[in-house]
Amino acid sequence: MAKISDRCEKSRFLECSSHEYTISDSAALRIYSDTKPLNSKIANLQKGMILMYNGIEVVGEGTGFGVPIGKYFDETFFSGSSFLQVQEQENSLIIRKEFIMDLIARDQFRNFKLENLRFRKIIDSISLLYQKHKHFARFILRTKKLLYRFGVDSVFVKTTPKGKVIVTYTIYRKLILVNLNFSQLDRSNLEKVFVLNEQGAKFFWKYADSEGLKLNDKEIGAWELVTAQSARITDKNNSTGFSLKNVEGTILRRGRETMKGALDWIGLDYELSKIVDKFEYEIEVFG
Repeated sequence: MAKISDRCEKSRFLECSSHEYTISDSAALRIYSDTKPLNSKIANLQKGMILMYNGIEVVGEGTGFGVPIGKYFDETFFSGSSFLQVQEQENSLIIRKEFIMDLIARDQFRNFKLENLRFRKIIDSISLLYQKHKHFARFILRTKKLLYRFGVDSVFVKTTPKGKVIVTYTIYRKLILVNLNFSQLDRSNLEKVFVLNEQGAKFFWKYADSEGLKLNDKEIGAWELVTAQSARITDKNNSTGFSLKNVEGTILRRGRETMKGALDWIGLDYELSKIVDKFEYEIEVFG
């Protein structure tokens, strides 16, 4: 039977610093109000719902479930601050997290920031090549690894917030209903919103979908379109994992990257070009 942790006393929406929800003997979910776990270069980014297996967080450098990113005309905004509340109900748990969109990404060479707009456009062009041309993927990944070794890395810096995105997770045992509210997000020059659902690539290794496609490890790719009605990601032994469905009006992509000391994520991420007030989807967790 799923149990609710005692990190927050039972109440009607109580502010929390963290919360944990037990799904089974081996699987659980955890969420923080700060940016834990402080893994790799996204240490100061807010995370969503984190998967745990046998008491260990298996998110790696992933963002967790239900994390919003706003792509504006001139910048891409991330969340570095949040406000977390939890409400226990008879047959479910409701977690409400306000993601304050107050960080922007900057590339850095050792201690010298590279904030030139032209440079950022070059980086964006490389990212597009990475997404559209599979035969370039390994070359670009090697290039990223080389740059990382020579001190080129991404950093996230505080800026004037673009508002906030309120994400509500309603958990019914192994099912998570995720609702994102964009009504308090500045939409001026907002081009796209991405909703990330990521965990750790060193733990999760397999991809399968409702069209019968099965992929392992590097076969999964870094940013590939999912056309199937549903897709799932599991560990090597298929003992635990998560699945999502394609949602009409959005683009669903799969991705997996590993690089020692730099990359450790696997996920199923949505892209929303038409920004509405609310976006809702389901995540099934099994294990």
